[in-house]
Amino acid sequence: MVALGFVACAALGERLIAQNLGTIGTGVAGESTVQTPGKFVPPTGPAPRLPNGKVDFSGVWDHPYVPDMSNSNARNPSLQKGAGPLPYTPAGLENIKSYDPEKNGDYTGMCMPFGLMRSVNAPYPFQIMQNDKYVAILFEQSTWFHVVPFKAAHSKEPNPTWFGESIAKWDGDTLVVDTIGFHGDHHWMDQGGASIPAGEQLHIVERIRLINDGKQLEIEYTMTDPEHWEGEWKSTKRFNRVDDEDIQEVSCLPDLNEHLQSTTSKAQVR
Repeated sequence: MVALGFVACAALGERLIAQNLGTIGTGVAGESTVQTPGKFVPPTGPAPRLPNGKVDFSGVWDHPYVPDMSNSNARNPSLQKGAGPLPYTPAGLENIKSYDPEKNGDYTGMCMPFGLMRSVNAPYPFQIMQNDKYVAILFEQSTWFHVVPFKAAHSKEPNPTWFGESIAKWDGDTLVVDTIGFHGDHHWMDQGGASIPAGEQLHIVERIRLINDGKQLEIEYTMTDPEHWEGEWKSTKRFNRVDDEDIQEVSCLPDLNEHLQSTTSKAQVR
């Protein structure tokens, strides 16, 4: 288990990468560890399906570390395709310009949840579990989870949360996940600093499909937040199946900075 301190949690990805602690999600920005020759063995045959005939997304999925999801992966744009410079509103620009890392810090340094998109963009894999009623995403990052029911409509008054209220439906072989109901405090879309801000008006639509005979998962995110940017923008990511690996427990615990500073091997943190 990785135990992180009150302040050190904000620099989690960068420190683990520098120390090469061996978690299957670590790597440099824009790269995925499963690209290493000999590590990833792709499955063969057609994409898996459930007994009801629907596409089965179950499995462990690894992905590039994405510090800025508005950008595209320079080496391989198919892994991460961003929208480029975003059409920020005056409020969005002010949010970015007024950020002072020494004064404001990073809310994840207090072990607060990353939220939906920042958890996806973190340098860790996630696992999908699925049946006829639900799709559950188990994040290795801080051992968070997000359960998505198959429903026709959202709650009339969703309870604001870090990961939002998600509902799912099928569009052929594409799973469509619609998420609203985010809280408006301390919410960034990616890795801190002059990050992409978001608030309670954030609305995310995911179109999820299997490609390359089930070897890869592709998710197209369409996002709107009229408080922070004008119109909608998209980001598309591809994730590689790594079912020969298990997600690990990664925890953020306050007042244990010295533990992180003293870790030197995978054995000490797992």
